[in-house]
Amino acid sequence: MQKPDHVVLYRKYRPQRFSDVVGQDHIVDVLKNALRLERVSHSYIFSGTRGTGKTTLARLLAKAFNCEKRGKDGEPCNACDTCREFSAGKAFDLVEIDAASNRGIDDIRELREAVRFTPMRARRKVYIIDEVHMLTKEAFNALLKTLEEPPAHAMFIMATTELDRVPDTILSRSQSFEFRRIAEPVIRKELERIAKSEKYKLEGEGITMLAFLADGSMRDGETMLGQVMDAYPEGADKDALTKLFGLPKIGQIHELLDAALCREPVRILDALGQIRKDGIDPKLLSRMLVHEARELFVSAYNPKDLERLQKELSETHAAFFTSHHALPKKEIEQLLVKLLEAHNIGFRGTFPDLPLELALLSLSEQEPQKTLEKPAFLK
Repeated sequence: MQKPDHVVLYRKYRPQRFSDVVGQDHIVDVLKNALRLERVSHSYIFSGTRGTGKTTLARLLAKAFNCEKRGKDGEPCNACDTCREFSAGKAFDLVEIDAASNRGIDDIRELREAVRFTPMRARRKVYIIDEVHMLTKEAFNALLKTLEEPPAHAMFIMATTELDRVPDTILSRSQSFEFRRIAEPVIRKELERIAKSEKYKLEGEGITMLAFLADGSMRDGETMLGQVMDAYPEGADKDALTKLFGLPKIGQIHELLDAALCREPVRILDALGQIRKDGIDPKLLSRMLVHEARELFVSAYNPKDLERLQKELSETHAAFFTSHHALPKKEIEQLLVKLLEAHNIGFRGTFPDLPLELALLSLSEQEPQKTLEKPAFLK
């Protein structure tokens, strides 16, 4: 018997109901109300960074509007023929267009001609235009005519990662929703749920690391989890993830931060030298340094946050925050500001590791407000 084709996690666990969508409650609530009140617009623009659910929510809205047995709360039934066709991506009345490869005026003219025809089965024929900002000026002008006088049987849902490139004339004729980057705790919880559903063993710190690397993108988090499952079928720990994604070890991050706080330039250079030998991406190193410095800064102000870190992290990891908790807040603030500045400069520059090195060394030249005893795990 032939095994079913493998389905990647972000497709396998793509939300089929509004209640499954995470991190975008401000949009979901409005759309469900519009469905409940039968006030769905003919044109929407979904904007935001990658992997935040723009296309997913566009497909959900299209399915829910055309559902034959939609619930009073606006949720699709997922049982009728229309729902099944929309869920499978086989609906004749759902047309998805990639504006990156269909961006010219001729493509939009073809769309305008097709829009005139009524739906085959659904109430409305739905056009989802992905990366709409890629359309040419002439194509936008052609699309504008359709949006000005839309057929009653058509709906347009446009998605973009660059809202500023969409003309005001298009924006003024569409309801616009901005998708937020998904918070790390939300991504972490969802990845935990998926790992449990897949019966895959991944320790808590490993999931926390994936949520950090996802950088606000649920899809990126799911993709990386799938990569981990392929690389380590029997389960993985944080050391396996460090190796797989080429991350610096958390001990190296803490060694750099401690050396900067203790004003020890030789330790800084030695630690950076070893990190270079390990071939660590300087931009990723910079992100991790900023992340850990921020956690230290917040926990210095809020004892409850320190307690949270002690519960969520391993004993060795949490020991760094505990041992530096009494450090003057101004010291940590100076470190965080310098790291953040170096991070922003490094992303734009030709030598991404140099701003970070200069920031750490310049801090080491200042007089510390309090002498720190090196934590036992760094001795």
